[in-house]
Amino acid sequence: MITNKCQEIKERRNIKRALDYVNQLLSPLEWHYYHQYNHALEVMERSVYLWIQEWLSDEEIEMVAIAALFHDTGFTIQYDNNEYIGAKIAQNYLKSMLYSEEKIHTISEMILATDPNFKAPRNKYEEIIKDADLDNLWREDFLDRAQKLKQEIEEMKHIKILEPDWQHGSINFLAEHKYYTRTQKNERDEKKALNKRNLEKMLEELENEKI
Repeated sequence: MITNKCQEIKERRNIKRALDYVNQLLSPLEWHYYHQYNHALEVMERSVYLWIQEWLSDEEIEMVAIAALFHDTGFTIQYDNNEYIGAKIAQNYLKSMLYSEEKIHTISEMILATDPNFKAPRNKYEEIIKDADLDNLWREDFLDRAQKLKQEIEEMKHIKILEPDWQHGSINFLAEHKYYTRTQKNERDEKKALNKRNLEKMLEELENEKI
C-alpha cells in the first residue's frame, strides 16, 4: 500500500515536472559522488514514506516531496552553506509554477532545515526531511556511502583526509546524531548503532596496525 502511494505521488504532474527539473540541475555534478540526483530521489521517497507512516495529511505531501527533491540543488552554485541557495532555487521554480506564497515559504523552511547545523526542527515537516536526508546512516551500504562522501569532499575541496581521521569524525557524528520521528527511531536506530560499532572496530584495527 505504501509503495503504491509513493509511486502515485511520483506520478503527479507537479512532482514529475520537479523530478525532471532537479535531474537537469544535478546531473552535471560529476564530482559529487554522494550528493547526486539519486540521493535527492531517495530523500524524496523516504520523506513520502515517513509522511504516510506518521499519519499526516495527504494535502501536504506534495510540499514535502518537492522540498526533498530541491534540498541539495544549492550544490550547483557552491559546496558549503548551500541550503539557502537551494531554497532560493526552489522559490524561483515554484513561483513560475504559480505556487502560493504560503506553500513556497513552508518548502523553503524545510530545505533550510537540512543544514547540518540546524539541530532543532520546529515542526513535523522539518523532522521528516531531516530524518529522510540522513536515512543512509542505518543502511548496510553505509560504509560505502561514507567513502563516496569522503571522496567527494576531497575532490571538491582539494584536500586529503586520512582514513583514521575520517573514521573518528564518522563515529562522533553517529554518536551525536539523533532521528526525530517515531517511525525513523523505530526502524533505524538499532542498525545505525550497529554501523557505529562496526566503525569503531575498523578504527581499532587501523590503530593496531600502527603499533
